[in-house]
Amino acid sequence: MNVALNGWFWSRPETGSGQYLRHLVAALRRVAPDLRLTLCAPPGSVGAGTLPEGVAFHPLPLPPLPAAAAKVWWEQRLFPRAAARLGADLLHVPYWAPPMRSPLPLVVTIHDIIPLLLRDYRGSAAVRLYTAMVAAASRGAAHLLTDSEASRRDIIARLHLPPQRVTAVPLAVDRSRYTPDGAPEDAAIRRRLGVGEDYLLYLGGFDRRKNLATLFAAFAIVHEALPETRLVVAGRLPRRDSAFAPHPRRLMREAGVEAEAVHFLGFVAEEEKPALYRGARLFVYPSRYEGFGLPPLEAMACGLPVVGSDAASLPEVIGSGGVLTSPDDVEGMAGAMIQLCIEEAFHARMRAAALREAGRFSWETTAERTAAIYARCLR
Repeated sequence: MNVALNGWFWSRPETGSGQYLRHLVAALRRVAPDLRLTLCAPPGSVGAGTLPEGVAFHPLPLPPLPAAAAKVWWEQRLFPRAAARLGADLLHVPYWAPPMRSPLPLVVTIHDIIPLLLRDYRGSAAVRLYTAMVAAASRGAAHLLTDSEASRRDIIARLHLPPQRVTAVPLAVDRSRYTPDGAPEDAAIRRRLGVGEDYLLYLGGFDRRKNLATLFAAFAIVHEALPETRLVVAGRLPRRDSAFAPHPRRLMREAGVEAEAVHFLGFVAEEEKPALYRGARLFVYPSRYEGFGLPPLEAMACGLPVVGSDAASLPEVIGSGGVLTSPDDVEGMAGAMIQLCIEEAFHARMRAAALREAGRFSWETTAERTAAIYARCLR
């Protein structure tokens, strides 16, 4: 079987779609070595040595159009036509951008349908038009993959699809990197980042659904009870304060938290994240909606208990590896953090549970289930 993959995000490993594509392709080579994989991407977007051995690369130039129009034309016309010319048996688009017409059976991974579910994320008229187009095109796919059962339910309901055409295939993390075993460079990385040990950690985005207002309100209670506690907030901060992306420094001040109690790190490179997780006491993730939720899984794989919300996909990912509260339960979230800070036996139990839950996920399992969907579509 020859599968042509849309490799648009190959050059963006810092994004969720880029991570998914790279890990999936590498795992497919391990678990299904007879599967022929051809990655189609713009010229220059696949660096030397980044493709796993045995994966073919087909450079597919962008048309001479404005950037947004060029991307749409590339996704809708150039990629499916090139895949057919290459003799592929199947197309896989690993993000929400299926072509309206495909000459071959089409598999699409939809990580989430946030623009359809949350009004604040619908964007400009052009973005809404694009969303409507890919939503319509998704109905013509042979099969849709998504990251969680919560997302699967949303996709079936909002796209009006039969359940048998949508499968939840969970994501995973790199187990060679995200491990509880400390690395020799961990201490040096944390010194460079300016953090110590046993801090409370948030790592993620800052748009409204991430619910940082509840995080700071809860931490205000924690810091009042335990004045020595520190909160580390990692992630690229918004350029400006807005209703869509409220600046966390403003939310911190409104919650009455002292500036000295919070360390804003900004962007953290992928190779530095495990050391940051391993130095923390616990991980906090109060998001109101996730299609999956990789940061909590990364944290648990490093042995970090999670205090998270019980919304959308997060209970599937966190399971018993953390304490789940309502996204609006400030006192409950604060209480869980305090308990994990002061009760060593409870912390040890939750750490063991976090590692156990993280062990349920692997890229090999993701690849095996994806390859099974490929075969099913061709049958």
